[in-house]
Amino acid sequence: MGAVRKYWDPEGTTYGLPTWPWKWAPSHLRTRDQLVAMGLRPHQPIAAQVMWDSKRGVRRAYLYDVALAGPPKRRSAGQVASLEAARRKRRTCPTCGREREYYLSTALKECTTCADGLAAAA
Repeated sequence: MGAVRKYWDPEGTTYGLPTWPWKWAPSHLRTRDQLVAMGLRPHQPIAAQVMWDSKRGVRRAYLYDVALAGPPKRRSAGQVASLEAARRKRRTCPTCGREREYYLSTALKECTTCADGLAAAA
């Protein structure tokens, strides 16, 4: 019960934002990831936060009001083209120059065929 008392600050006097312990926030407040899972985006300032203790210290997650969230903003044609070019680059092997159907490993930095040495043997 100590953590509940420690992070119980619905008025925001101690932490600057309304604060609740882990899993104690009101149901109309959600994290950004929860809003994204619902197909929404937080088009508003942070409404509150949850805080909890972990091995890495005090952790926090910011909360947004679901009623003020909206659909994601539409991307422009230039943004869509830029994202597709970036994805294509991540699939193109710098060794053989072929575009693969998968993203290249960041550890290998080339396609699996080139990394296995099969391209040189052929």
